[in-house]
Amino acid sequence: MQFSNRQLIGASSAILFFLVACSESQVTRRGNFQSDYLVARQALETGDYGKASRHYKGLMAEAGPLTARIELEYAHSLLRDGDFAGAAQTARSIAASQTGTAQAAALAVQGTAEHELGLALMDSAPGDPAALAYLQSASNALGTVLADNGDLDPLGALKTRKESIDGVLARAG
Repeated sequence: MQFSNRQLIGASSAILFFLVACSESQVTRRGNFQSDYLVARQALETGDYGKASRHYKGLMAEAGPLTARIELEYAHSLLRDGDFAGAAQTARSIAASQTGTAQAAALAVQGTAEHELGLALMDSAPGDPAALAYLQSASNALGTVLADNGDLDPLGALKTRKESIDGVLARAG
């Protein structure tokens, strides 16, 4: 079964929303932070990704114990907005500092963003070593998610994305 990139990004989004909804951390501060968070979250959920990114970025300095969660939602907003380089960089940083499902969610965003970066480079310069490096990194990130947290991919979208990446790498290798 083949999925479009939009469907795969959507599935990655569903995983992220599930992880955020199940997070033990909750916004406890009242006032500006909470209202700004709600604006950012609403913007993300309704497709105003630029607005979501701006609000999440503004929240990061004040997030305290919620920093990783806010950064993850920021990375997700960048991914949805098409800023794949920014999403990959932010998610990579989060993945390096987290464990468990928080790390898995960051790796899912990282892998998705790096896949998109690799595909874009392959379109403009087939066989470009940088494109292949992005694709290999994406495959590794998604492979870790699937190996350690396979239950986070109940519909198989991440598995399908990884298989697609691995197919491109095999043909290029």
